[in-house]
Amino acid sequence: MTRKPKKPVHHVEMTEGKREIIRGLLEEYDIESAQDIQDALKDLLGGTIKEMMEAEMDEHIGYEKI
Repeated sequence: MTRKPKKPVHHVEMTEGKREIIRGLLEEYDIESAQDIQDALKDLLGGTIKEMMEAEMDEHIGYEKI
């Protein structure tokens, strides 16, 4: 039996700008737990995801919601 090669782990370069964004988010959302992180992500991405899904549905159906 041969093993599949492991996928390389994606490493993101942590820049000072990214650190500042993270510090700002930690302060803005008072993040202290994993649940706080989930709530912050829902707040930040929820509207965007909803708009994307509505646009996809409009394209699928062929018209926009009135």
